[in-house]
Amino acid sequence: MIRTLGRKKSNRVGLMRNLATSLFLYESIITTEAKAKELRSSVDRIISKAKPADLNATRYVASKLYDKKAVKKVINEIVPRYKNRNSGFTKIIKLNNRLGDSAPQVLIELMDKKVFVKDSKVAKAETVKVDLDSVKTNIRIPKKK
Repeated sequence: MIRTLGRKKSNRVGLMRNLATSLFLYESIITTEAKAKELRSSVDRIISKAKPADLNATRYVASKLYDKKAVKKVINEIVPRYKNRNSGFTKIIKLNNRLGDSAPQVLIELMDKKVFVKDSKVAKAETVKVDLDSVKTNIRIPKKK
Protein backbone atom coordinates (compact mmCIF):
# COMPACT_ATOMS: atom_id res chain seq x y z
CA MET A 1 0.00 0.00 0.00
CA ILE A 2 1.39 3.38 -1.00
CA ARG A 3 1.28 6.16 1.57
CA THR A 4 -0.31 9.24 0.02
CA LEU A 5 1.18 11.61 2.64
CA GLY A 6 -1.77 13.96 2.07
CA ARG A 7 -0.52 14.92 -1.39
CA LYS A 8 -1.42 14.39 -5.02
CA LYS A 9 0.75 12.02 -7.02
CA SER A 10 2.89 14.67 -8.72
CA ASN A 11 3.61 16.43 -5.43
CA ARG A 12 4.37 13.12 -3.72
CA VAL A 13 6.81 12.08 -6.48
CA GLY A 14 8.57 15.44 -6.22
CA LEU A 15 8.79 15.12 -2.45
CA MET A 16 10.36 11.65 -2.69
CA ARG A 17 12.85 12.88 -5.30
CA ASN A 18 13.84 15.78 -3.03
CA LEU A 19 14.20 13.53 0.02
CA ALA A 20 16.19 10.92 -1.92
CA THR A 21 18.52 13.57 -3.35
CA SER A 22 19.13 15.01 0.12
CA LEU A 23 19.68 11.56 1.61
CA PHE A 24 22.28 10.66 -1.00
CA LEU A 25 24.09 13.99 -0.69
CA TYR A 26 24.19 14.20 3.13
CA GLU A 27 23.80 10.46 3.92
CA SER A 28 21.35 11.21 6.75
CA ILE A 29 18.30 13.45 7.11
CA ILE A 30 15.63 14.12 9.72
CA THR A 31 12.02 13.81 8.56
CA THR A 32 8.68 12.43 9.69
CA GLU A 33 8.19 8.72 10.20
CA ALA A 34 5.71 8.23 7.34
CA LYS A 35 7.94 10.03 4.83
CA ALA A 36 10.98 8.03 5.96
CA LYS A 37 9.19 4.70 5.59
CA GLU A 38 8.09 5.62 2.09
CA LEU A 39 11.56 6.98 1.24
CA ARG A 40 13.23 3.74 2.33
CA SER A 41 11.62 1.75 -0.49
CA SER A 42 12.54 4.40 -3.08
CA VAL A 43 16.17 4.54 -1.97
CA ASP A 44 16.51 0.75 -1.87
CA ARG A 45 15.11 0.51 -5.39
CA ILE A 46 17.49 3.22 -6.69
CA ILE A 47 20.58 1.60 -5.17
CA SER A 48 19.60 -1.88 -6.35
CA LYS A 49 19.06 -0.76 -9.94
CA ALA A 50 22.28 1.30 -9.90
CA LYS A 51 24.48 -1.69 -8.98
CA PRO A 52 25.56 -2.56 -12.55
CA ALA A 53 27.03 1.00 -12.73
CA ASP A 54 26.63 1.14 -16.50
CA LEU A 55 25.02 3.77 -18.70
CA ASN A 56 21.49 2.46 -18.17
CA ALA A 57 21.94 2.50 -14.39
CA THR A 58 23.29 6.04 -14.51
CA ARG A 59 20.33 7.20 -16.60
CA TYR A 60 17.89 5.52 -14.23
CA VAL A 61 19.45 7.22 -11.19
CA ALA A 62 19.49 10.56 -13.02
CA SER A 63 15.77 10.20 -13.76
CA LYS A 64 15.01 9.65 -10.05
CA LEU A 65 17.19 12.42 -8.54
CA TYR A 66 17.37 16.17 -9.07
CA ASP A 67 21.08 16.91 -8.55
CA LYS A 68 23.96 15.78 -10.77
CA LYS A 69 26.26 15.68 -7.75
CA ALA A 70 23.93 13.18 -6.10
CA VAL A 71 23.93 11.01 -9.23
CA LYS A 72 27.74 10.97 -9.32
CA LYS A 73 27.90 10.19 -5.63
CA VAL A 74 25.48 7.28 -5.97
CA ILE A 75 27.35 5.72 -8.89
CA ASN A 76 30.92 6.38 -7.69
CA GLU A 77 30.73 6.12 -3.89
CA ILE A 78 27.50 4.62 -2.58
CA VAL A 79 26.97 1.68 -4.96
CA PRO A 80 30.52 0.27 -4.51
CA ARG A 81 30.01 0.44 -0.75
CA TYR A 82 26.99 -1.90 -1.01
CA LYS A 83 28.26 -4.37 -3.62
CA ASN A 84 27.94 -7.31 -1.18
CA ARG A 85 24.56 -6.26 0.24
CA ASN A 86 21.26 -7.08 -1.47
CA SER A 87 18.88 -4.94 0.58
CA GLY A 88 18.64 -2.94 3.77
CA PHE A 89 20.63 0.07 2.63
CA THR A 90 19.00 2.47 5.11
CA LYS A 91 18.19 2.52 8.80
CA ILE A 92 15.59 4.54 10.66
CA ILE A 93 16.19 5.84 14.19
CA LYS A 94 13.22 7.29 16.09
CA LEU A 95 13.62 10.75 17.63
CA ASN A 96 11.36 13.00 19.71
CA ASN A 97 8.11 14.38 18.36
CA ARG A 98 8.15 17.70 16.51
CA LEU A 99 7.17 20.64 18.73
CA GLY A 100 4.69 22.32 16.37
CA ASP A 101 2.33 19.47 15.52
CA SER A 102 3.74 16.60 17.59
CA ALA A 103 4.55 14.58 14.47
CA PRO A 104 6.91 11.64 15.10
CA GLN A 105 10.38 12.55 13.83
CA VAL A 106 13.01 10.04 12.68
CA LEU A 107 16.58 10.09 11.46
CA ILE A 108 16.97 8.10 8.25
CA GLU A 109 20.52 7.37 7.20
CA LEU A 110 22.47 5.13 4.89
CA MET A 111 24.05 2.08 6.48
CA ASP A 112 27.84 2.22 6.83
CA LYS A 113 27.89 5.95 6.17
CA LYS A 114 31.13 7.90 6.17
CA VAL A 115 31.87 9.98 9.26
CA PHE A 116 33.00 13.51 8.55
CA VAL A 117 35.01 15.72 10.93
CA LYS A 118 34.21 19.35 10.20
CA ASP A 119 36.01 21.13 13.02
CA SER A 120 39.80 21.01 12.89
CA LYS A 121 40.00 21.65 16.66
CA VAL A 122 38.26 18.35 17.32
CA ALA A 123 40.76 16.52 15.15
CA LYS A 124 43.71 18.08 17.04
CA ALA A 125 42.29 17.26 20.46
CA GLU A 126 43.97 14.54 22.45
CA THR A 127 42.52 12.24 25.09
CA VAL A 128 43.89 12.70 28.60
CA LYS A 129 43.10 10.36 31.49
CA VAL A 130 42.33 12.27 34.68
CA ASP A 131 41.86 10.70 38.14
CA LEU A 132 39.05 12.55 39.95
CA ASP A 133 38.18 11.04 43.33
CA SER A 134 39.30 7.57 42.20
CA VAL A 135 37.00 7.66 39.16
CA LYS A 136 38.81 7.45 35.84
CA THR A 137 37.25 9.52 33.07
CA ASN A 138 38.38 10.51 29.60
CA ILE A 139 38.39 14.26 28.95
CA ARG A 140 39.14 15.76 25.56
CA ILE A 141 41.42 18.78 25.89
CA PRO A 142 42.25 20.77 22.72
CA LYS A 143 45.94 21.48 22.10
CA LYS A 144 47.02 25.05 22.64
CA LYS A 145 48.44 26.93 19.68
